[in-house]
Amino acid sequence: MVDVVDRVTRSRMMAGIRGRDTRPEILIRSLLHRRGFRFRLHARDLPGKPDLVLPRYHAVVFVHGCFWHGHDCRYFKWPATRVEFWREKIGRNQTNDQRAHDALLAAGWRVGVIWECAVRGKGCDAEAVADALAGWLRSSTRKWEQRG
Repeated sequence: MVDVVDRVTRSRMMAGIRGRDTRPEILIRSLLHRRGFRFRLHARDLPGKPDLVLPRYHAVVFVHGCFWHGHDCRYFKWPATRVEFWREKIGRNQTNDQRAHDALLAAGWRVGVIWECAVRGKGCDAEAVADALAGWLRSSTRKWEQRG
């Protein structure tokens, strides 16, 4: 299938996609902050540069985009063009995610993941996701994941 925009336009569009401060991430940060949690952002000294680091709870939270991390949900679809490139790219992202999670768990951190589909679209209750995240932070569970 041929792309609907030219190569230069597609390149500009893809370059505009942010890796941090995304809408789902900002939403989760806002809801968590309102609940009294304080955190660091994008800690470079930790494996995988977690989106949120809560040292008091010895926990990190990743807010993953469904497309970029290959989540099996309605927001992920394999691109029809440059199939090999995208399979390698998304596969590499998934491998890096797993490596970072394993390293953080081995270092004694607790790891939480919130998928974009959990807070995006109609029918999604971001407040409920934030409540579940707050509950996990106060618990002693090592791993937690919120799917849409």
